[in-house]
Amino acid sequence: MNVSVTAYLRPASLEDALGVLAERPLAVLSGGTDFYPARVGRLVEEPVLDISQIEELRGIQEEEQHFRIGATTTWSEVVQTPLPGYFDCLKLAAREIGGVQIQNAGTVAGNICNASPAADGVPPLLALDAEVELASSTGRRRLPLADFITGNRATRRDVGELVVAVCVPKLNRTARSTFLKLGARRYLVISIAMVAVVLDVDETGRITHCGVSVGACSPVAKRIGRLEERLLGQRVDSDLAAFVEVEDLGVLSPITDVRAGDWYRTDAAFTLIRRALSALS
Repeated sequence: MNVSVTAYLRPASLEDALGVLAERPLAVLSGGTDFYPARVGRLVEEPVLDISQIEELRGIQEEEQHFRIGATTTWSEVVQTPLPGYFDCLKLAAREIGGVQIQNAGTVAGNICNASPAADGVPPLLALDAEVELASSTGRRRLPLADFITGNRATRRDVGELVVAVCVPKLNRTARSTFLKLGARRYLVISIAMVAVVLDVDETGRITHCGVSVGACSPVAKRIGRLEERLLGQRVDSDLAAFVEVEDLGVLSPITDVRAGDWYRTDAAFTLIRRALSALS
């Protein structure tokens, strides 16, 4: 990779990183698994802020109301960290993000900040009602992930901000989830469609919270709210797949490209949702 940067900064503290960002725009990277492939064949000319050595941005902590996933936590760390069953969808997605080498380097925040329509980590975090925590030299703020990603490669992160964590609210220990992905082959592939489903269940076996999200079928991953509303109050051991209707997918806007046609993506999403619900019931 040809490198001709005006600056390459690698601070050891979040305070130092935010101080530098307050002074001028910088390209932020940690694992670099999106940054470098996007620049193949040309010089890296923009100044770079490498946040990979900021210890306070790494790891997963359980707090009173949520689990806090540090921005530079890798996908391998997500897989290896003991977490409640409702994180299964995120762990399954983590195993689909490239090969093991990519999972060892790629980070949770990098995946959402890259904002690819086919980002594997976004549908499960969206179904889990995740929030994105951003910090700048003047303070911190949180946004629902659904509001943070605004389009293809577009987010609401301001120039002077860093994503410092992704926060996932706690659910009951009986909650469960899954993630399904369709591609041209099993691994190392960009999605044709992917689905994450999260179900929280009360002591009577009825669904009290439901998150159903679809990725790679719109510029941003989408929650299927119409179906979620219909599933609330249903018994988790019933035929949940029967509740899915084609009209539920009207919020999607799939494209036709070399991987699949728009009609195929819609049909694939419909089938994957039904399979995911059957697996959880």
